[in-house]
Amino acid sequence: MKHTLPTRKRLAVSIAAAAVASGLGMNVHAQDWLEEVTVTATKRAENVQDVPLAISAFTGDFTKDNNLDDVKDLINITPGITGNSKDSFLDAVSVRGIRTQDFGIGGDPSAAFFKNDFYEGRNGAAVTSLYDMERSEVLRGPQGFLFGRSSIGGAISVHTQKADINGGNSGYIDVDLGQRGHAVVEGAINLPINEQWATRIAGYHSQEDGYVKNLAGGPDLIAHEKSALRWSTTFQGEKLGADFVAEYETREQSGSVYHAVTTGETWDAINEANGPISVPTGDREVALDLADGNQDDADILSLQLKLSYDLGFAELVSNTGYKDHDYYYGEDYDGTPVNLNNYRQEQSGDYFQQELRLTSTGSDALSWYAGVSYYQEKIDATFRLRGSEDEMCKYYYFYYYGSTINGCSDYYTDFYPSDTGFLDEGNRAKGDYEGWATYVDLSYAINDQWDASIGARYSNDKKTFTQNVPEPESYLGAYWAYGFFTDGDIKQSETWTDTTWRAIVRFRPNDTAMTFLSFTQGYKPGGFGTFSIDTDDTFEGDPISQGDYPLNTFDPETVDSWELGYKDSLFDGRANVTLTAFMYKYQDLQVINSEVPAKVRNAGVVDGSGIEGSITASLNDNWDLYAGIGYLNTEATKMAGVCPASDDTDPVANPTDSYCEGSKLFWAPDWSGSAVLNMHYPYGAGQIVGNLGVTFEGERGRGWEDLDETQIDAYQEWNLRFGYRSDDQWSVIAYVENLTDEVFYDGINNNGGIVPAHFFGVSRPRTFGISFGYEWQ
Repeated sequence: MKHTLPTRKRLAVSIAAAAVASGLGMNVHAQDWLEEVTVTATKRAENVQDVPLAISAFTGDFTKDNNLDDVKDLINITPGITGNSKDSFLDAVSVRGIRTQDFGIGGDPSAAFFKNDFYEGRNGAAVTSLYDMERSEVLRGPQGFLFGRSSIGGAISVHTQKADINGGNSGYIDVDLGQRGHAVVEGAINLPINEQWATRIAGYHSQEDGYVKNLAGGPDLIAHEKSALRWSTTFQGEKLGADFVAEYETREQSGSVYHAVTTGETWDAINEANGPISVPTGDREVALDLADGNQDDADILSLQLKLSYDLGFAELVSNTGYKDHDYYYGEDYDGTPVNLNNYRQEQSGDYFQQELRLTSTGSDALSWYAGVSYYQEKIDATFRLRGSEDEMCKYYYFYYYGSTINGCSDYYTDFYPSDTGFLDEGNRAKGDYEGWATYVDLSYAINDQWDASIGARYSNDKKTFTQNVPEPESYLGAYWAYGFFTDGDIKQSETWTDTTWRAIVRFRPNDTAMTFLSFTQGYKPGGFGTFSIDTDDTFEGDPISQGDYPLNTFDPETVDSWELGYKDSLFDGRANVTLTAFMYKYQDLQVINSEVPAKVRNAGVVDGSGIEGSITASLNDNWDLYAGIGYLNTEATKMAGVCPASDDTDPVANPTDSYCEGSKLFWAPDWSGSAVLNMHYPYGAGQIVGNLGVTFEGERGRGWEDLDETQIDAYQEWNLRFGYRSDDQWSVIAYVENLTDEVFYDGINNNGGIVPAHFFGVSRPRTFGISFGYEWQ
């Protein structure tokens, strides 16, 4: 196994997090558990155990050994982060309960993704494959002082392998084969050109057949095929350094697969009005009409150039990036064989970023870094929500009159169907965004044990949003999804500014222990609702022109976060412990309410608190153990804008008049954790390696309505690995993932009206596989 980071007798938080959440085992030597992981989250190279942040770090070897082939796989393995999904959307990602509540293009993600310090963007663009990785750093809590873009919840920052001037002609190739046509091929080659230049080429391909059978016909769902190619080059002069990366990735995978919930009042009404509707009872069986297909396809090109120059007293870094993406998505949102609601999105966009940062060097008591960043984004997307005209008429006739009909001809005497028989409502939304920020952080070493730092960030974000909603070509008109249409483009611009602060005090009582106390503010700019306009009671259904009504605009979110942390190395370096207690106040959540059209509003205050802890220990020369656990407690108040007690509730005048007042954030479990027991015995010219891992989550779901039928029960997932790793740099590892074939879901939507509640993202079944690897240098 190759080592990409320096080694000393310190246990890495990366190993703690790495073993944790998805129960994936680690095919590593004993000494790798004692490997120091150097991170740059503070803009300086530091041992992760010395960083006064809630941060987990993973080596590139861990990523490869544990079949983590997608950036969202890091969500599963990091304490404090939950809410995955099988698609390219980010609205389910929760960092300590803070997540994006809007899936449109008018806002920003609550959790930011970065690659080589370059912001990855939004739905359809941020999710990319992990291959030829150097390390990943996952930071929990608001991040506004470490990257060119701020993040209110947390940040996932991945770093790919650089071309290595001193690495010789080296490389590797790995092949992973498993059930359901699972096949992954990954490799890289490093080529030094001279004493100052080197280049590196890395490639990746992954494919797997689906594991959810669609009884309505078509291929099995939750499948994927992805390919990527990356070229990087490095120059290192006496003072100037340069790293350039060009990467292209193409992805074809299934959109979300929904399992309709067939109990409760919502389902009973739909089934009586439109039924009887037959929905399969098997956990990995569905019956979906897929009138708009089931696709989650993207083509992504990114270019990055990082320059560094040693000024003597400081290092000047320039980070320039450009990304272009095209994205197509389609799904059956209602989760039934009846076409009640299909969703489609076609999107293209480009993103440019420029950051300049100055970081002090030397060993003075006072250290600092300061930076300025600029971004520009253009996004263009079309959306369509499609439902059968007859099914619409059936449902709403039953809703208003309490009896059933056969279709729209029974509802309207002069009804004539559209050419397709569908009500297609849609819009085209375009965003032209730009912003800039400046930040500074000052740290002072009071003595050998105490140091303190304070930082400030000023952000300025301007968004110009264009909304165009054509009139549907249907007798029913703009009735169900949007409720309006426009006379051409409606355009509006808004600007938001904010100043956030951070303060940290760090104390080292001895050579091994470190404690810290921090206060950090977070900010996410406002934006525009993608599917609505702020009409009022005077609106009578006429086409809306520029100036008639404002676009649906929402204000920024903010969070104040406090952390108390402790990190230590015990038993002569044979065990590391980390413990972080946190609390926060999260205000003005940007949430979609239940109006038609669906509008994004600011509502609510969430008080959150919790604790995250881990211990990693070398039990003896052949056995290692990791155990980690996290607890989260949240309470949401002033929630009338999310779940009003009645139709007459005024959320501004009476913000606590809400049926979910005092509820917890239903998408985040109270308890989660993981453990892994790792074995490594010398045998012949190598080692026999193996491990057994488990991850667990407590119950969650139920929605704001607290419905029994949409509860996701607590679960455990076990994984087993066993194989041989030769001293001659080849390996063979067999594995079983989801050993007990546990069934669980990524999340739920309670929905309402004509769309039933549903679960989404059923777990991958028990999977057998074997991987082969070889390295050379």
